[in-house]
Amino acid sequence: MFNIPQEKKVIEKKLKSYQPLNYNRFRWWRWYEEKSKPLPYKSSFRDKILNGDYNHSCYMLQAYLCEHMLNELNVECKGDIVKFCEKGAVLKSRRKKLWEDYEKDEFNRLEALYQQFVKHFKIEKSQVIEECLECSGELIDLYYIIEDKYPKYNIITSKRGKPKK
Repeated sequence: MFNIPQEKKVIEKKLKSYQPLNYNRFRWWRWYEEKSKPLPYKSSFRDKILNGDYNHSCYMLQAYLCEHMLNELNVECKGDIVKFCEKGAVLKSRRKKLWEDYEKDEFNRLEALYQQFVKHFKIEKSQVIEECLECSGELIDLYYIIEDKYPKYNIITSKRGKPKK
């Protein structure tokens, strides 16, 4: 039914690094959340990257787990569509909401990442996208590549506080 790129055991192992959630009637479809909270906006860009503020969203793994459960349910129902629809209604809606959350969260994280690169290094968004496409490592590697490539823009002057004499 669903073609999932990872096995269920691998997904469950990765999800162990996240915080399990208790039932919440307003967000009932979520099983896990990030363990570390995002750093405040005053924190340095490098520290935010190292903290994992711009890492992949955990909702994708949860949606994959839900798809594995739906595949198992399909095998259990042996092709009986009515039985599958009755038993899988909650799982289907959970999967749909998890994919919606994933798309929204990934879009927000990517836009925030672009804004931070533009703000921190004073370069254009198109330059950041170009460097992203060329980089094949982690996000912190991209940070150091851009830092080395655009050193003259690396200086950020504070706009607050007492001016220097």
